[in-house]
Amino acid sequence: MAGNSSRRGAIRKTGTKKGQVAGSGGKGRRSLEGRGATPPAVERTKHPAAKRARAAARAADASGRTGGSAPRGRGGSPRKGDAGPENVLGRNPVVECLRAGVPATALYVAVGTESDERLTESVQLAAEAGISILEVPRTDLDRMSANGLHQGVALQVPPYRYAHPDDLIAEARKHQEPALLVALDNITDPRNLGAVVRSVAAFGGHGVVIPQRRSASVTAVAWRTSAGAAARLPIAQATNLTRTLKDWASKGVQIVGLDAGGDTTLDEYDGTGPVVVVVGSEGKGLSRLVRESCDSILSIPMAGPVESLNASVAAGVVLADIARQRRR
Repeated sequence: MAGNSSRRGAIRKTGTKKGQVAGSGGKGRRSLEGRGATPPAVERTKHPAAKRARAAARAADASGRTGGSAPRGRGGSPRKGDAGPENVLGRNPVVECLRAGVPATALYVAVGTESDERLTESVQLAAEAGISILEVPRTDLDRMSANGLHQGVALQVPPYRYAHPDDLIAEARKHQEPALLVALDNITDPRNLGAVVRSVAAFGGHGVVIPQRRSASVTAVAWRTSAGAAARLPIAQATNLTRTLKDWASKGVQIVGLDAGGDTTLDEYDGTGPVVVVVGSEGKGLSRLVRESCDSILSIPMAGPVESLNASVAAGVVLADIARQRRR
């Protein structure tokens, strides 16, 4: 009979087992699928690495709101389009930046890192400056660096806050000295920028100006190359470098460009007055409009067959000679 549930061949449900005893017919297929690769630690909300990353981000955000990262200058704002904070890697660069008072937001130290004088000093300086000190797995630092050469320590640096070009002249007047400035034209390598900044600081210069576009900016690489000098020396951005140079010329500052085929040699040049040394790239040299804005073009006498010097080396040679003249 059709209504008889005990007919032969019928599947009977018993109370001895829970759940299905036959296939799901595909309804449970999704529950059998894999969940994919495990997300990185920083993306797992309850993982300690993610908590540390959130704490560092909050510290960086708070520093940006309070303006504590501005080394000098009237500009007071990060360059438009810059990414977030960057990391200075390595024990020497980190301790140099901390000695110079670089406005850092976090010091990362890898778990199990062997301590030395530089690391000990870095931790002490960071603590005195109120910088967050975070102990993290070494793999976290490995992800921060392309080649793994972090030596177990990294310093988080917020976006640099640039000065206004007028502030550089004011800096020289404040010290009651003839202005000694450097302008960079066509310099796109942040290592060259950092090296020039270091030379300007070493030889008593008052600041560096860079174009706002198509130029190297003060990144973590520039911080590292400058060995912290970028915190002591104002760096300005010029919306139009040619216009800035002409404005400085109208204020009595001599504009001198560097070029291997210059009409004046360094031996003949008198650098005791207010001067802006304009440095172009090794390949492109000075752009046409900038070159036309210069009062003279200076060349460096060389004894060997080398046709030109690296931009930062050339700037250092000229600045050293001007500093020698001024000491006399």
